[in-house]
Amino acid sequence: MNWGTVSLALRNLLRNRRRSVMTLFAMTIGLVAVLLFGGYVRDINYALQSDFVRLSGHLQVQHRDYFLYGSSNPSSYGIRDYERILELVKHDSVLAPMLEVATPMLQFGGIACNFAAGVSRTVYASGTVVEDQKRMRDWNDYGLRILSKRLSLAGTPPDAAVIGTGVARVLQLCSALRVPDCASAPVADAPQGAALPDDIAALAAGQAPAPAASGAAPTRIEILATNSRGAPNVGTVNVVRAEYQGIKELDDVYLALHLAQAQRLIFGAERPQVTAIALQLHHTAQLPAARKRLQQLLSTSLKGEPLAVIDYETLNPFYGQTLGMFAAIFGFISVLIGGIVLFTVGNTMSMAVVERTTEIGTLRAIGLRRGGIRSMFVVEGLVIGVLGALLGIVVAIAAASAINQMGMTWTPPGRVEPVALAVRVAGEHRMMLASAAGLVVVAALSAILPAARAARMNIVDALRHV
Repeated sequence: MNWGTVSLALRNLLRNRRRSVMTLFAMTIGLVAVLLFGGYVRDINYALQSDFVRLSGHLQVQHRDYFLYGSSNPSSYGIRDYERILELVKHDSVLAPMLEVATPMLQFGGIACNFAAGVSRTVYASGTVVEDQKRMRDWNDYGLRILSKRLSLAGTPPDAAVIGTGVARVLQLCSALRVPDCASAPVADAPQGAALPDDIAALAAGQAPAPAASGAAPTRIEILATNSRGAPNVGTVNVVRAEYQGIKELDDVYLALHLAQAQRLIFGAERPQVTAIALQLHHTAQLPAARKRLQQLLSTSLKGEPLAVIDYETLNPFYGQTLGMFAAIFGFISVLIGGIVLFTVGNTMSMAVVERTTEIGTLRAIGLRRGGIRSMFVVEGLVIGVLGALLGIVVAIAAASAINQMGMTWTPPGRVEPVALAVRVAGEHRMMLASAAGLVVVAALSAILPAARAARMNIVDALRHV
């Protein structure tokens, strides 16, 4: 295909400008719809990924059986020599340049009690190094518009804790913590103001926090957990805030502590452990290289340690399921729009063949072969496909920019707090090229049948066509 062929195809398309413009308009709208939905899905991908990476890092080093069996038994499936592993990772010549944060975490199940109100409930506690977690929450590799609040444990004393609003509701702390839309219903038989039972008080001895200031609302609760020897242990903490966690199931069990406090609950005076070492990288694209290097360390410097490396996608199956669902929807929409474009361009080419029957007979009479007739119409389909692709990309980028400037929000399923709504088209070169190439291919395919029909015309019949 040379420039002369393309120039001829352009002139032929301009013969019937109205029909060509309407065809081009339909193709442009179709590509814009595909790109806008694809950009919306891409932004959801980045937002979900960023949420998980901020909370748990790109990679976690865990006991090799913790992910499947150890969530209820941190002492048996913990990392005993975690300080040495942290130092090795932080100073490794390959990993260090990629690391944003490397921090230990301890997660365990327990019971939160408010004995003053006579209530308790099961919780899932997470002990973290708060300053490290604060830095992890600042990760924003994709430049997203972040609506989430600051980490409430930042700048708090070691005995502080944060709970979910569901936990606050059950523990009758809504008024004390000034939780909106959360009424602390009175419990009929609750021993209001009762002191700790003697056996619980003995377990918690030496762990009570400083008393609250005069006139302050009582926010002290007790955390009951199983220590490394299988015996019950109690720690007393001051709840500084109740926060809704976005998902009700998590909100009803959420408890965040400082790492040292969590380790005292589980390990007491014994050597403390953690359940995971979270590694957050500067960029998600570095994940394969970082995982490969960690595997090398596990087989050399850390040989003999029962450890495994797990990425954020494995830790959060919901992420992959969500992306798979949106990918299926995107594919379905693309096929539908591709079918519309196929019939639209095919109809345009068929009408062009009918209108130019005499011209086709003349060209065949002066020696143009069937292949030449066929290629002439296919090139016209290609040209209108390329024009539609270019125009569609420009319009999609402009439309996405306008949407992003509106500052809209939406509430995903399972959440009550809004998140930023954005459409990410600019910069997504692979998505734009793949969608544009698909449009061009569909336009070319839709011209094949009309072109073949034109090439098979009898010269005499074509010349006498009126």
